[in-house]
Amino acid sequence: MTNIYGKLDESIRGGQAVCLCVVIETKGAVPRHAGSKMLVYADARTEGTVGGGQVENETVNAALRALKTGQPDILHYTLNPKEKNAVGICGGDVTVYIEPQTVRPVLLILGAGHVGRSVAKFAQLLDFRVVVSDEREELCTSEQIPGEVEFLPIPMKDIPSQLEINEQVYIVGVTQGSDVDVAGLPSILEHTPAYIGLIGSSKRWGTTKKSLLDLGVSKEKIEKIKSPIGIDIEAETPDEIAISILAEVIAARNS
Repeated sequence: MTNIYGKLDESIRGGQAVCLCVVIETKGAVPRHAGSKMLVYADARTEGTVGGGQVENETVNAALRALKTGQPDILHYTLNPKEKNAVGICGGDVTVYIEPQTVRPVLLILGAGHVGRSVAKFAQLLDFRVVVSDEREELCTSEQIPGEVEFLPIPMKDIPSQLEINEQVYIVGVTQGSDVDVAGLPSILEHTPAYIGLIGSSKRWGTTKKSLLDLGVSKEKIEKIKSPIGIDIEAETPDEIAISILAEVIAARNS
């Protein structure tokens, strides 16, 4: 028998998105009794069961939606074949509660220069899991960026092999130049982060965009990038720029 609560705790501690599904009420003949539990992961893997068949398929799909919205839901199924919306033939009814488990969103900061350090400093106050990446290893240290920060001192193109980039990941690009972005972004854009923005002037973004197109990156993928990054508050110092960037990230997260 699967230890659902043990698996649930393991997933939460590991920062893995997971949805708990529980049969909370049954009537008549049904495949599983009240209290039956199932975990659904973001990649559609499951642990446990709420009854199999179409009930389980519908529950998995609803759980995957809940992982994206962050909202719990209560699902009602009838297994009475006489009913138009029946999802089985056992004859009874099943009610399933689904609850997505909160996972700290990841803020991936590309670039550990002055602005990157400021973004990391303030992001820790906003309950992000902060990850800083820069291939300049001497900048990726706790002396340079103190606090609860993870470091990936590797080229940008290698990040997806070390960190899963999904809809829980917000990416802030504050690298030292367009050439760094062009070399690394194609591999990043193979994935679907919740948000991705790049620092720089409109001219820098125009150069970066053209180079990405020349490399064969699709226009659709490039349009996912917000650049220039940050809301307009006439920011000048690294801390002010970081605040303008994080304000935009917060708006994206809350929407």
